This record gives sequence, C-alpha cells and structure tokens, in this order.
Amino acid sequence: MDAISNLPLDITPHDGAFREGRHYFACRVYYEDTDFSGIVYHANYLKYMERARSDMLHQLEMDQRAAFEAGDGTYAVVDLHIKYIAPAKLQDNLLVISKVHKLRKASVEIEQNILRGNDKIASANIQVAYLTPAGRPRRQPEAWIKAFAAIMNSDK
Repeated sequence: MDAISNLPLDITPHDGAFREGRHYFACRVYYEDTDFSGIVYHANYLKYMERARSDMLHQLEMDQRAAFEAGDGTYAVVDLHIKYIAPAKLQDNLLVISKVHKLRKASVEIEQNILRGNDKIASANIQVAYLTPAGRPRRQPEAWIKAFAAIMNSDK
C-alpha cells in the first residue's frame, strides 16, 4: 500500500461550479502568493484567473490535454486587459467569477472578476484563441463552441 491509498479521507482538487451562466471558483491567498509587503504580487491575479478558466473548461468537459496530445490544438491568451482595484492579502478568501462574453469560431472572450467578500478587487477581459500546434488560429471543436454558447445563454 502506498501513502495515498492509506488516507482516511476522500481528498480531491477543488472544483468550481456554474450558476446563472457564470463560473465560480474559490481560492485562498497563500504566503507564496505575496510580496515582501504581504500583499498579492500582481502576476498572481493572472494565476487565479487561469485556474478558474481551466476549471471552467474542465467543468464543461473540454479535455484540453487530449486535444493537444491528438495534435488538434490548444488555447492561448492573445489579449488581456486587467484592472487592479484593491490589494488581496495573505489568507484572504477570494472568488473568481468568469463569464463568457463573446464567442467566435476560433476564439473566446471571457470577463473575469476577483472578489474578496462582496468587494471586487480585480477585473479583466481576456481573449483566448484556439491554435494549432504550429501556433495558427484554428476553429474550436464544435462541441466546445456549443458548450460555450449554452453557458452564454444560460440562466441556471
């Protein structure tokens, strides 16, 4: 028996959830996320947003790894606008809310907000393009386009 199989708990990574067409993903600020002053280093907000987007795709059953390994393609950030409103600090509980804003054949625009409690502390608009392994734009898989369209039009 290995150490993992001996654990008494069912430990799994945190999964986000959809509600009213938005994806919600919780995270916590750890020491490694902060700079010497104890506030979150600016680049780490992008990590929180990336984790939320990755979880959103996972929840939509979009297997990025399989698509990449099959030589089909992968998403890459091609445009990003971020506004920092207030600093997050060590041990803050944060919530990343993601909403698909615009859907095109080869790209998706996603609005993301990071909240601490009821206060928005950062917001971003991110465009990701679906690219071939050679880095050229490619039409997203049809099932993925349909999944994005469904959440864009969802009130659930």
